[in-house]
Amino acid sequence: MYFRVAKTPSMIIEITAPSPGESILEVELGIWLVEDGDHVEKDQEIAEIESDKATLPLAASDTGRISLLVKTGESVAVGTILCTIDTSEKGTVRAVKTPKARQTDISEKKDIKTVQKADIKAEKSVAPGTEKIRISPVAQKMMDDHGLSVDDIMAGLRRISRQEVEAVLSTRPARTESLHDETSPPSRDEKRNRMSSLRKKLSERLVAVKNQTAMLTTFNEVDMSGIISLRQKYQEAFTVKHGVKLGYISFFIRAVTDALIQFPGINSRIEGDEIVTPGFCDIGIAVQSEKGLVVPVLRNTERLSMAMIERQIIDFAEKARINRISIPEMTGGTFTITNGGVFGSMLSTPIINPPQSAILGMHNIVDRPVVVKGKVEIRPVMYLALTYDHRIIDGKDAVRFLVTVKELIENPVRMLFRGADPEKILLDS
Repeated sequence: MYFRVAKTPSMIIEITAPSPGESILEVELGIWLVEDGDHVEKDQEIAEIESDKATLPLAASDTGRISLLVKTGESVAVGTILCTIDTSEKGTVRAVKTPKARQTDISEKKDIKTVQKADIKAEKSVAPGTEKIRISPVAQKMMDDHGLSVDDIMAGLRRISRQEVEAVLSTRPARTESLHDETSPPSRDEKRNRMSSLRKKLSERLVAVKNQTAMLTTFNEVDMSGIISLRQKYQEAFTVKHGVKLGYISFFIRAVTDALIQFPGINSRIEGDEIVTPGFCDIGIAVQSEKGLVVPVLRNTERLSMAMIERQIIDFAEKARINRISIPEMTGGTFTITNGGVFGSMLSTPIINPPQSAILGMHNIVDRPVVVKGKVEIRPVMYLALTYDHRIIDGKDAVRFLVTVKELIENPVRMLFRGADPEKILLDS
């Protein structure tokens, strides 16, 4: 997207800092994807803007030569001029950085001598006689554009600097020598990275919710045998019909939705002196991104099919990977599900996502001995944790809600009937 611009008689276009939302007055220039003086095309992404809620792309509103006025990492007020584009200047578009370039030092210009770790996987061998030299795709393109050979490049390297040595060392596996190796001095290095606006805001919210709510967590365990069996039986047919795989999270979203309908108090929130209880279920899914935890929201899950849920989750995961989840997609939500199990967590006490009043924590699935009809059997078990605000949710309701989720997960056929008893429906039909 691009934002408000101003044209001057000299054909200079000013691009200003956008407003991500009504309550946001300041943003941060996360990264420039172009360099000062580059030629840019209309609608080309030129920067990433960070706010306390999301990362937004900034696009060129016209074609021309760009002049950068704000440094990377600088915080500015909404409406500040970030750069100008001279539309009278013509040129050739240079290869721009991608969002993944944030993983490297974006404050330094890279020349063709620099070996970038991100390019190592895509390296390829060069002509005979120089088999031991590898060239990244970016460097190869630059060489082709300028008619340079490997010999030309090697002849142009007058000396090996610290940067070249560090670049080579970064591509090698870690040393396996003993930590008590007396031949090398112990490291006392420290690395400092400035907190992003999103991370700072997240820190403030986590501390605030701990201080402003009466959080309590209740636990239970769920036998995942039924869901595992159902997925194995119908996975192929489901994938062929809907184009997406059937995951565990869609079962939990369906179970939570049905349980919220039965226990609407869990779906409520406090606003001043009032308790607000929505007549719908908007469930947030906690997703880890490079910038921190983000929670996109699935709207009206009571109306979503399993396939629709899976498609939306895939879309959110892809957007989170490239930091493109928008503020509207993260706004609102009546309940949140977080899955620490994907990282191997056995048990945790999740923190409520305000102004919501409860959050469900999923964890890893482990084979455990359980008693089934008087006999000990090995079953795939997941521990569940429900953290709730005790100010408006009684312990009895919280426990009954979690037990309902457990029962629906352990009986997925009943869950597909939206929580109703299939036998009762059959007999009453």
